[in-house]
Amino acid sequence: QVQLVESGGGLVQAGGSLRLSCAASGRTFSTYAVAVGWFRQAPGKEREFVAASSWTGSTTLYADSVKGRFTISRDNAKNTAYLQMNSLKPEDTAVYYCAAASRAAAVRTQAQYTNWGQGTQVTVSS
Repeated sequence: QVQLVESGGGLVQAGGSLRLSCAASGRTFSTYAVAVGWFRQAPGKEREFVAASSWTGSTTLYADSVKGRFTISRDNAKNTAYLQMNSLKPEDTAVYYCAAASRAAAVRTQAQYTNWGQGTQVTVSS
């Protein structure tokens, strides 16, 4: 079991940047080969895929809505994953969740993720 804690959310103006962090404990990234994903849920909407990284970081996946603006990365030695968000838009406003998958390969499907953090709020003002 891996425990995940997100941080770095906040309020930012449109066009600004934020970097989210996801710290792992328990079954850590340095010990177990698991992919990491970021998802988000806006008010009144279902949770959706944002980005994913394979265990090694060699493969990354992005939702079309964030491609070119967001970058997922990870430092397994520090047991931390990141989501760098640039050129933020009001429609990026959501609670952002970090999740660890049951496999090493990056995947988009929420069902493949077995451990979830509590989420961090990102609000982008226009």
